[in-house]
Amino acid sequence: MTTAALAIRGLKIRYGAIEAVKGIDLEVKEGQVVALLGANGAGKTSTLRAISGLIRPAEGTISYFGQDITRLEAERITAGGLVQSPEGRQIFRDLTVEENLRCGAFTVRSKSQLRQNFERCYNYFPRLQERRRQMSYTLSGGELQMLAIARALMANPKVLLLDEPSLGLAPLIVRDIFSIIKEIKNEGTTVLIVEQNALQTLKIADYGYVLETGRNSVAGPASELIQDARLVEAYLGSG
Repeated sequence: MTTAALAIRGLKIRYGAIEAVKGIDLEVKEGQVVALLGANGAGKTSTLRAISGLIRPAEGTISYFGQDITRLEAERITAGGLVQSPEGRQIFRDLTVEENLRCGAFTVRSKSQLRQNFERCYNYFPRLQERRRQMSYTLSGGELQMLAIARALMANPKVLLLDEPSLGLAPLIVRDIFSIIKEIKNEGTTVLIVEQNALQTLKIADYGYVLETGRNSVAGPASELIQDARLVEAYLGSG
């Protein structure tokens, strides 16, 4: 039986009087890629931020391999192997590529593990190795997204949270990013991905959830969701 890496029950998130997430349930099984889809304002990013400990839920529970992490500090969540690569390429632009990657590895104590992590990231993203001494503000949009993902991988995630990894990228770069996400999964990392590029995401996902205005709308195996033309048109876009 596959273990639940993440389990969310009755999650509600409020910003003042506004309820952004209205009681969703979600499960991510170990070793899977799970897609969290929906239009802007559906509550996807708020859900990731709650999982990461960056905001406190108003109600509900979040468990990570059976441990309740609902009110755990973000640093402890990351140290436990639950790591987010945020939307917007939120890297340190005044640091080099290599310095950014070292920042991602702040929880790694072993020098040999650090070397292995660099090797893994440069294997996924050879372009980052070529630019390792380059200032990050000189990178292209695609390279910045590669760096954001690689920085998260430097922390040895058991579960990787990806927020809009294809946002604003050219189609060829998007294809490369999704191919690498599939490789990351094949090497044993569980992935929860928030995306608006629904069709591309469902092609690599095992399971998908669609949020609509902060609520669960549809859920099912990705192979079934991608075949539902009405669902794709109504909720997911053409991606």
